[in-house]
Amino acid sequence: MSLDTSKIKTLTPSQFITFTIPNPIPHPTARHCYLRSPVLRVALLDSPIVTSDGDVPLIAAMVVPGHRESDWIFSTESGHFQLLFNFSNVSRLVLIGNNPPPNSEPSIYVRPPVTDTVDKEKLEDELKPLVIALHPVECFQNGLPEPVFLTYEDTTLYRVTINRSVGPFVGEFLVEDVEVESNVDCNKDLRRRLRFKRMPNLIQSEIPLIPTVGNVVGNLGLDLPSLRKMNEVKFRVDTGVLIQPYLTAMVSGLFLIVSLLDRRMKQGFIPRALCLGVGGGALLSFLNTRLGFEVVGVEADEVVLSVARQYFGLNDRNSIRLILGDAIELIEKAASRRTKGDTHDLQVNIDCLNAKFDVVMVDLDSSDARTGISAPPPEIVRKPVFQAARSVLHDHGVFVINVVPPDERFYVTLIQELQDVFHKVHEINVENEDNFVLVGTVSPIASNDHDNALSRRLRCAISGASIDSIMEL
Repeated sequence: MSLDTSKIKTLTPSQFITFTIPNPIPHPTARHCYLRSPVLRVALLDSPIVTSDGDVPLIAAMVVPGHRESDWIFSTESGHFQLLFNFSNVSRLVLIGNNPPPNSEPSIYVRPPVTDTVDKEKLEDELKPLVIALHPVECFQNGLPEPVFLTYEDTTLYRVTINRSVGPFVGEFLVEDVEVESNVDCNKDLRRRLRFKRMPNLIQSEIPLIPTVGNVVGNLGLDLPSLRKMNEVKFRVDTGVLIQPYLTAMVSGLFLIVSLLDRRMKQGFIPRALCLGVGGGALLSFLNTRLGFEVVGVEADEVVLSVARQYFGLNDRNSIRLILGDAIELIEKAASRRTKGDTHDLQVNIDCLNAKFDVVMVDLDSSDARTGISAPPPEIVRKPVFQAARSVLHDHGVFVINVVPPDERFYVTLIQELQDVFHKVHEINVENEDNFVLVGTVSPIASNDHDNALSRRLRCAISGASIDSIMEL
C-alpha cells in the first residue's frame, strides 16, 4: 500500500503511520552504522495532546537500538505510545530501524557494543534529510527545522524469551530471562520478567533468577548467555525477594499496623492479605513465604495464572488461594453479600473471602497504552469500590494501593475518595519511580512498638527508605 504523504504534513492527534523505505545511508555496512538492512522501517506517532496555538511543535526521531527491531517496545503501536509519553513535550516521535523479517518475534537480545559519539553523530547526519521530510508543514515557518534525535537506554544486557502465551484478557505476553547491569562487577544480576504486548514498556512482574549447579546455589560469576550454554545449570526463582521498588513500598504499608499484627500472630492468628491483581505473583509469594501471611489473589486471566505457577514459583496449594475473575466486580459482590448476611454462595468458589482480611493490596494498571502508564484503572476510583474494600477488612486493617497518576487531577481525586471512606490516608514515595503508594486505615492507629519480631522481619526483608517515607496526608 502506497504512503499518503499528505498525512505526514499535518499533525493529527494519535495518528500512527508505519512504512518501509530503501535504506538511504550511502554505506550501511560501515563500522558506524547498525542500520544495515536494505530496507528500513519508519514509524511515526503524533501525540494525542494538541500543541498550543502559536507554538512550533517539537518533532523528534529515535534510531531503534541494534538487535531490538522486533522488540514490542519499538515494533508496536502500544510500545510507540509508551516511548512518546516519556517525552511530554514531543508532538511527533519518529522511529527508524532495520526492517525485521516477516513474522519475526523477540527471542534473544544481546546488547551490542556502545556506539561512540563520532559514529552516532555521523549516523544522525545521514538520517537528517529523512527526518526533515517527516516534519509537518508548520515546522517550516522559519526555514528548515533542525532535527532532534533522542536516545533510548535501559539496563538490559541480555534477554531471552522462554515463554510466549496469549491470554483471553491480557492478550499476548512474554516470560523473559534477563541479565541487567549490576553495581557489583563480580555479581551477575539475573531476573525473570513478565511483559504484556498491550503495555510492552512496563514490567508487569520481576523476580530474581538463581542459577544452580549441583549443590552450588547463587552467584557463579558467569553471565546469563554462558550459563544457558551449560547443560548442568538449572535455574530457579527466589520468591522471598522483592525487586520492584513499588512492591517494597506496598509492603511498607504494613508498618502502620505492625505491632498489632505481631501481637495477633503471637496469639496464634495467621494474618490474611487480599491481593487484587496477581501477574507473576511476586507480591503474593513474598507475603506468604517471608511474612507468613495467608494470601488470596484475584486475577482476571487464567493463562497469566498458569504462567505464574509454572515460571514464577507461585504455589497455590497451601496458604495461597487464587480466584479467577474481575477484581473490582468480585470485591463489590463480596461486600454486597456480606451486607445482606449471605456469604455462602458468590456464584464461584470464593469461600476464602468469607473471613475478613488484615490488608487489601491493589496492584492493577490501565490496559490502554494510549493513556500512558497509569494505575489504578479509572473504574476503580469510585467510592463504592473503596467502601467494598473497607467492608472486607478487620477494624485494624489497611487498604494499600499502587498509584501511577496520569495527571495531578487524577491523583487528587483518588486521595479525596479514599479520605471519604477511610479514617486516615498515608502516602509512601517510591524511590526512583513515578509511583506513589497510598494506604488507608480503617481505624485510628494504636501506638506502634517497632521493636517486635514482625517489625524486625519486615525491616530485614525490605528497604528502610520506604518505611521512613510514610507520611499522613
